[in-house]
Amino acid sequence: MTPWLTIVGIGEEGLAGLGDEARRAIAEAVVLFGGKRHLALTPVRPGQERIQWPHPFAAAYELLLQRRGTPVCVLASGDPMWFGIGGSLGQRLAAEEMRVLPAVSSISLAAARMGWALQEVRVLPAHGRPIDAVRLHLGQGVRLLLLSADGQTPNRLAALLDTSGYGESRLWVFERLGGPAERRIEGRASQWPPVDCDPLNLIAVECRAGAGCQPLSRRCTLADDAFRHDGQLTKRDIRAATLARLAPMPGELLWDVGAGCGSIGIEWMRADRGCRTLAIEPDASRGLLIEQNRLALGVPDLVLVAGRAPEALAGLEPPDAVFIGGGLTADGVAAACWEALRPGGRLVANAVTVQSEAFLAQLRGRIGGELTRLSVAHAEPLGRFDGWRTAMPVTILTAFKGE
Repeated sequence: MTPWLTIVGIGEEGLAGLGDEARRAIAEAVVLFGGKRHLALTPVRPGQERIQWPHPFAAAYELLLQRRGTPVCVLASGDPMWFGIGGSLGQRLAAEEMRVLPAVSSISLAAARMGWALQEVRVLPAHGRPIDAVRLHLGQGVRLLLLSADGQTPNRLAALLDTSGYGESRLWVFERLGGPAERRIEGRASQWPPVDCDPLNLIAVECRAGAGCQPLSRRCTLADDAFRHDGQLTKRDIRAATLARLAPMPGELLWDVGAGCGSIGIEWMRADRGCRTLAIEPDASRGLLIEQNRLALGVPDLVLVAGRAPEALAGLEPPDAVFIGGGLTADGVAAACWEALRPGGRLVANAVTVQSEAFLAQLRGRIGGELTRLSVAHAEPLGRFDGWRTAMPVTILTAFKGE
């Protein structure tokens, strides 16, 4: 198939920075798509239709597909396959229908300005999602490159770093990278003055934790006091055993049923950027705790489903894994979760009471699986000495749904 669509990456230098093939694609296109800034970088040609991206942007795909078979050129910033429109179009078109001519991305330019090796930098988008997601990646010495949503993103990021204990972090804001109007602004997060930056900017961050700030690991479960809770919390040691059995994998969806403060669903999402969670919780006050915890711990995309299982489960996307932490013995909850679970998925349920433990034994008789009983003891003061105080034992059922 001969490609009818060409996606040209263009930088701030305009046509001067393009090769012959990219210039030819722009000149020969019957239809030229691009943002206002992109179109302004190219000359108007007689007979060529020029279309500025619509609002909302989702309507652009239909406009493009209506011209299928016609020579179309799309202008995009830098590398269209790096957080750009190229990836979105690649999901809608066969690879043979389009060709991509990338330019140097702003990410590459910023790394070059900083002298940072790209493979050692974490690249994060701030457009189209809450900036609280940055919290997930904070750590001592971590280097970030953040694609800003607008001119106020640097101010919001500096405030977030400061309130998260990373006020000593250094920020560099690069405006209009690669063009004649390129400008750099730098400073410390805790001393960052409100700056009205150009909307086209990128932020480099070198994270530095302040005194008393304890970086949060993504390789092990968090301390209990990392969560706001009312006591309805899967404690750290049991949470670690539970997550090990749930075994998060990239792109998978978890149902956290009876989520409490959301600890299991939040830990699931912290395990990998692609992991998703639906937290089902009927109590409004606990729902508020979930919302606070998901922002504070860097997973703002966690979805809270306010309602009681099994009714609240109707119509939800089928999960790859289910954790039942609350409402285990309620009529129909376990059955509805098992029925919705994708083939090859796993169900993990925890029980503390005698009645819920007996229920797990019966459930295992119906769906199979493995029962494990865990008991954890902590040393606590006992007079002038210390003694072991044993927490209530927890029984865990782990079951895998056959293909």
